[in-house]
Amino acid sequence: MRSGILYSIVTGLLAFQLTACGDSGPAQQQEQQAPDVGFVTVKAKTVTLNRELPGRTTAHQIAEVRPQVSGVIEKRLFEEGQEVKAGQPLYQIDDRTYEATVATARAELSRAQATLKSNGLRAKRFKKLLDYKAVSQQEYDEAQAQLDENKAAVAAARANLQSAQINLDYAIIKAPISGRIGRSSVTAGALVTANQAQALATIRQLDPIYVDLTQSSNDLRQLRQAMAAGELQQVSEDEARITLILEDGSAYNKPGALQFSEYAVDESTGSVTLRALFPNPDGELLPGMFVRGRLPEGQRENAILVPQKGITRDPTGQAFAMVIDSNNTVQKVKVETERAVKSQWLISRGLSDGDRLAIDGLQMIQPGMPVNPVNTEQADAQQDAAPQAPANGGDQNAAQ
Repeated sequence: MRSGILYSIVTGLLAFQLTACGDSGPAQQQEQQAPDVGFVTVKAKTVTLNRELPGRTTAHQIAEVRPQVSGVIEKRLFEEGQEVKAGQPLYQIDDRTYEATVATARAELSRAQATLKSNGLRAKRFKKLLDYKAVSQQEYDEAQAQLDENKAAVAAARANLQSAQINLDYAIIKAPISGRIGRSSVTAGALVTANQAQALATIRQLDPIYVDLTQSSNDLRQLRQAMAAGELQQVSEDEARITLILEDGSAYNKPGALQFSEYAVDESTGSVTLRALFPNPDGELLPGMFVRGRLPEGQRENAILVPQKGITRDPTGQAFAMVIDSNNTVQKVKVETERAVKSQWLISRGLSDGDRLAIDGLQMIQPGMPVNPVNTEQADAQQDAAPQAPANGGDQNAAQ
């Protein structure tokens, strides 16, 4: 009886051990199997580095319309908000007093000219009489002096007439520049004075339009140092065009050109102003808009750009990359990120051309761990090249 019980116990223990051994074998093999890790191959290439700078749009020309003579506005000769041309009449001032002044100045000129003619004939007669000693030298000199005085009077009268005519012309207030005119600050019947502080209207030329960008003086200094050290090369003229990013994030469809860079640093902001010129034929850009300008800084040869998800940081902020070596083993490499270029990091130190950078499955790997590398670029290319099945193919098979 006892021998039977002992035999049953021993048999059960052996069966349990065999079962346990059979279950643990595949688990250990699964733990020892290298995980799949997606990677990209680092490639050095020449890239054009851009920098986005904040800025605001500014009218190409601004003219505040003010009267140059005093008077009462008779009528307004333009539509508010419309395009006006240089020299186009904008306001009509009551000009009756100026017309009277012109008439008076013209009469004064005629009188001075008549006096000049009379005294000119008198001086000629005195010259002939002087030859015959019929008049004294003093009388002739006085006649000649009177003639010169009359000539001066004619010149003064002519200048007065010209001044009166200018004031009469100023009674019609004209546009000094071409552009879009704003609202009028006066109406018919308003009294205006010459060179008053309040502008009657403002004209802004919007095509082309300026964009004033601001760049920190430190960034500008670093850019010049990189150029001097040969780290950056000057971009070509075609690539030096500036792209404008609007408030909604969309790109303006016309490129601009840099006009000049300010030669002084703003003491309050520590920045330098850059001015660019953009065509604006449709009036899409309005003065005062907040925009960003994408400005090419230069070309860098053998630049290393990698996906941002392939770079991690420790609590101190130090950047690291997981690199797969020739033995398919993960190595943790310290890198230096210089700047973000869209969805990539520009690496200045730590990675080289041809390195295999792990970007997928980073949470499953540790330094020194063997992995099964998977080229994500080839996998994506194969997936894009694979033929797509019809959308209703599954339903047809199911029906069959």
